[in-house]
Amino acid sequence: MVFSSLTFLFIFLPVTLLGYRLLPKKLRIGFLLLASLLFYAWGEPLYVFLMIGSILVNWGIGFKVTGDGPHRKAWLVLSVALNLLLLLIFKYTGLLWDTVKGLFPAPLSEKAVAIRLPIGISFFTFQIMSYVIDVYRGKAKAQRSPVLFGAYVSMFPQLIAGPIVRYVDIEAQLDDPDLSLSGFAQGVGLFLVGLGKKVLLANGVAVLWRELAAMPGETGVLGAWVGLVAYTFQIYFDFSGYSDMACGLGRMLGFRFVENFHYPYIAESVTDFWRRWHISLSTWFREYVYIPLGGNRRGLKRQILNLLIVWTLTGLWHGASWNFLLWGLYYGVLLILEKLFLGRVLQKLPRFLRRLLTFLIAAMGWGIFYFTDFAALGTFFGSLVGVGNPGLVTARSWAWVLGYAPLLLVCAVASTPLGAELDRRLSEKKVWSWVRLLLGAGLFLLCLGALASQSYNPFIYFRF
Repeated sequence: MVFSSLTFLFIFLPVTLLGYRLLPKKLRIGFLLLASLLFYAWGEPLYVFLMIGSILVNWGIGFKVTGDGPHRKAWLVLSVALNLLLLLIFKYTGLLWDTVKGLFPAPLSEKAVAIRLPIGISFFTFQIMSYVIDVYRGKAKAQRSPVLFGAYVSMFPQLIAGPIVRYVDIEAQLDDPDLSLSGFAQGVGLFLVGLGKKVLLANGVAVLWRELAAMPGETGVLGAWVGLVAYTFQIYFDFSGYSDMACGLGRMLGFRFVENFHYPYIAESVTDFWRRWHISLSTWFREYVYIPLGGNRRGLKRQILNLLIVWTLTGLWHGASWNFLLWGLYYGVLLILEKLFLGRVLQKLPRFLRRLLTFLIAAMGWGIFYFTDFAALGTFFGSLVGVGNPGLVTARSWAWVLGYAPLLLVCAVASTPLGAELDRRLSEKKVWSWVRLLLGAGLFLLCLGALASQSYNPFIYFRF
């Protein structure tokens, strides 16, 4: 298990930031590498050696795929194969075994295969693959220092749940991080916003979702829909909160990570939604899968096939369960329909309806995403249309809905750019900097109180 929240906030983080900024320039990256490995080893004492081995192997292969060296393509294929093999073994062995056992239940019914998934393996493996591929393409130079390369792969802010940082986006920063005071202040503010998203919003609506999801057939149609909306907000504030914290910590360390979320719940189409949600993952699949397959350059039929391949892989990337494959295909089909005709239909609707429809589509997708058991998935989706549900609402679910209505309203507003726009306008007033400082301090105290009173509630994307 990774550091507890309070241990991270009061011990690891201050010591690491202070040591990093006080050390001479030549020692900083080495110190960051050691701190990042310690951070990972605290939760993964054995698998940290797996990550170190992966770093060293791919660092060496980076020299083999550069320039005009012999067998460049063979080395590239070897690197990609080794990295995908790691994902296959640690992430998908259980799924493959359960599938085979389902086909041959008699001889295999008593046997089980369970391999614990290393935290963040999907994220750091994709970062490593982007490095080797970009060096092969000539977009980046092979990193001569294993320390710098190791720091890039293992950097603790975004190590276990992203965003996925491509080497080409951070190559220059590794040699010369921007350690300005203004950058540090911006990082603190962004970190606090992310912490608030997770602790105050995501964890709050998670209680409502868990309660309503635990009583299938007893919520009424309204309760089922409110529960789904609660989970829709939970997963957004949970994951975007982590991304904000990671980007904030990166700024404190002198690095600028890519933006991972840009208000996805105001999207006006599914295509627009995926330009705003988990941007680093969408960019990765576009650059390293969709475009190499031909993208949209080989006709409509090939484009449709490429989209289906990409979204099948996107679904499987999220987890070793068939519901994730279904979730990926759900979006793949919707994106294809938008390109064929649905996009033109949406453009004729008022903006409010386009946004509402896209939000409902995303919410339905998160329902598929959540339920790994297809029977439970079917029961829940049936409850959304009244199948097995006692009317519109029940007294029990109504009490929960009313109790959490203010928090849901806050989540709805916080998922729009209204707050950022208000901050931008008020930033022109001198007094606003002091007000912002007081608000940040108050937010931090609220988060500390919540962390002290809440049980352990890890980020949803830790399991990917």
